[in-house]
Amino acid sequence: MSIWFYLVIALLFVLIILFIKIIIMKCEIKNISNTLLNILKSDTNNVITINTNDRDLKNLTIILNKSLKDLRKLELEYKNGNQELKLSITNISHDLRTPLTAIRGYLDLMDNNNLNRKQINYLKIIDNKVKNLTELTEQLFDFSKNLDIQNDINKENICINDILEDTIVSFYDLFKKQQIIPKIEICDEKVIRLLNENILKRIFENIISNAIKYGKNEFIVKLYNNGTIEFSNKTDKIDSTSLEKIFDRYYTVKNKKKSSGIGLSIAKQLVNLSGGQIKALYKNGSLIIKIYF
Repeated sequence: MSIWFYLVIALLFVLIILFIKIIIMKCEIKNISNTLLNILKSDTNNVITINTNDRDLKNLTIILNKSLKDLRKLELEYKNGNQELKLSITNISHDLRTPLTAIRGYLDLMDNNNLNRKQINYLKIIDNKVKNLTELTEQLFDFSKNLDIQNDINKENICINDILEDTIVSFYDLFKKQQIIPKIEICDEKVIRLLNENILKRIFENIISNAIKYGKNEFIVKLYNNGTIEFSNKTDKIDSTSLEKIFDRYYTVKNKKKSSGIGLSIAKQLVNLSGGQIKALYKNGSLIIKIYF
């Protein structure tokens, strides 16, 4: 036999060895990828392990495990920092609520019949300022709850129809007080999405609350089969500049009542956290908030 025959046999042998090694490496890389995804999803303290003598794969595993450890450390620091911030905001809100409630009580007890016009005007100014401070205090408290919710990112398959209906029902007393008759159009088909129930409720609550406070006695909610949720309420004209900033924290649309401008900002933050999209439109005298999941 010629030397070429042995060379061909040797080459085939090398190719077979390489092919087997590539298959083994591919399986190990797939194993690493699946393990990493499971660890990230389940938020466990597990580490990636592999059964191979390949030096490069071992080094990759070491790097990934170190990155996971650093990520867990950062996440813990973030949660602890958020808890401290939440506690501080909650304490401030509580400390402000007590004196504000007392001031409102004294204002209600005052007999306007014994006051002159100038004194009555001063009382109205004080009353308005107290109302503004009370609303700001409530917004601070809401913000602290939002920090708590952000740490609860566990998701499950939930029915958006049910959560939306329950949230709307919880606002019926406020609708009645503001003489608003909500128009609800929810599709018959159940819309199921992988979401966090508490976060979804908070999103709906913020948007509905904003519509009740700043709308004009009309409120429409629509849920479509594709998972799009549409909130609509009549309002004063909103220019394009204001519309672009409507989700910015502390931004208040011109000609609106005094507001800390935090409700829609929190809603957008939570929608983004849930992997959805939110946008605002102004059409035919109505502000329309659309959410896509």
